[in-house]
Amino acid sequence: MNGLHTVSFAAMGSHCEVVLAVADSRAAHAAAAPAIAEVRRIEHKYSRYRDDSVLSRIHAAAGLRPVSCDRETAALLAYADTLYRASQGRFDITSGVLRKAWDFRHGRAPQPGALEDLLPLVGWPIVEYDHDSVFLPLPGMELDFGGFGKEYAVDRAAEALTSQGLTHGYVNLGGDMRFLGPRPDGTPWDIGIQDPRDMAATIASIPFSRGALTTSGDYERFIEIDGQRYCHVLDPRSGMPVSYWRSVSVVAPLAITAGSCTTTAMLLEQDGLDFLERCGMSYLAINHTGQIFRRTT
Repeated sequence: MNGLHTVSFAAMGSHCEVVLAVADSRAAHAAAAPAIAEVRRIEHKYSRYRDDSVLSRIHAAAGLRPVSCDRETAALLAYADTLYRASQGRFDITSGVLRKAWDFRHGRAPQPGALEDLLPLVGWPIVEYDHDSVFLPLPGMELDFGGFGKEYAVDRAAEALTSQGLTHGYVNLGGDMRFLGPRPDGTPWDIGIQDPRDMAATIASIPFSRGALTTSGDYERFIEIDGQRYCHVLDPRSGMPVSYWRSVSVVAPLAITAGSCTTTAMLLEQDGLDFLERCGMSYLAINHTGQIFRRTT
């Protein structure tokens, strides 16, 4: 009988792993290799930190000329447009430029005037794109797929595994998870939901056989200044971090769907609960007072 084997790797700034029920460690590494390669391909293609990435080419041409894009990039841009509309303009992939003002690594808030200089560069509706090209009309504008890129990679990695006939295991990219099927004995995986105020504790557990689970929270990347917590999820209208939700977890068939829902709910703040209810998927959300809201389907 096949046992469980874990293949760990680092990607997208996260600890990642592929867990598979296969004969041995060698088989696990061989099966996981195409999935890991797909994650690295997506990371390289859409990284903001690589000069040779698609996004870097688009950014370099901002205010100058359109940049041709392939079918995959065009599909992600179309998805970003859907998210913008569904979130009342809060999920805006041009808002990544605001992170130039926030230094979460070194714990520094924006300098005076920094946000005011960057906010004019935020505005998805002025981006011109179609199935062949994309044009950022203002110099300094940027695109950031960080709101759904890792989740997209999770799904692509899972597809690379299921295409090999694998039916027991999961992909985990920094807490964004996609399950191929149950444990080898048919029982579900028991996945804990992080307590956003106690990193050594979980607040709930969810049995999983198939589908995806993602979480967004104010504990993932944040800074504290004078006792005030500022998380990395930024409101594109003000450039300031959102503050209503401590964490939002969503269960969906695809990781990209679940991740988009968690981020949108965070961005909508008080209106996020109504949004989650309209989505109709299972969720567990904890607001700024510690109150828990959940829905199971």
